Amino acid sequence: MANCFHCKKELDAGARPGRGESCPKCGSNVKVCLNCRFYDSGAYNQCREPSAERVVEKDRANFCEFFELSNAPGKAPDKDPLASLKDLFKQ
Repeated sequence: MANCFHCKKELDAGARPGRGESCPKCGSNVKVCLNCRFYDSGAYNQCREPSAERVVEKDRANFCEFFELSNAPGKAPDKDPLASLKDLFKQ
């Protein structure tokens, strides 16, 4: 089951919700980059799908044909990149 990026409540949407679907709890759009499994704030254009067109407004409904509902909406990288580098070169 997926969660809404905005209110974090569970969504009853299918794996491919329509562009007009919204969260029943807060009314936010469901088909947004922040709810997609390919969203990655550290990736180029914040998307891990290389064929996807750029979407500027990540929290607004879009027409991306690669959208797949994620179980971890809006998930940012687990660690600060600088901290990761420091850990890598620890002796």
